[in-house]
Amino acid sequence: MAFYDTYPVTEGHVLIVPHRTIASFREMSDEEWLSVLDLARRISGQLRAEDPSIEGFNLGINDGEVAGQTVFHAHIHLIPRRKGDVPNPRGGVRWIFPDKADYTGQR
Repeated sequence: MAFYDTYPVTEGHVLIVPHRTIASFREMSDEEWLSVLDLARRISGQLRAEDPSIEGFNLGINDGEVAGQTVFHAHIHLIPRRKGDVPNPRGGVRWIFPDKADYTGQR
């Protein structure tokens, strides 16, 4: 299933959740993985059709308390990205460690 995040990072931020209650993506069956990834792909297409300003996506999972997980039901964040939404998007999810995000030395 999927629904909009209550505290979206960007407009259109969606959470994709397996039906079975599990805490970690590591507990998902192969079928559940295929299902949530297919749903992410389909929803990303719908979001882009509705909003042409969306040019990309970040797909993310916080797994475990040390990784920032606060809701202990496995879920995937589908975060729409638009040109200019941050000054320099290069490095994407690497920005969870800002000192390691710019791995090229170019800012």
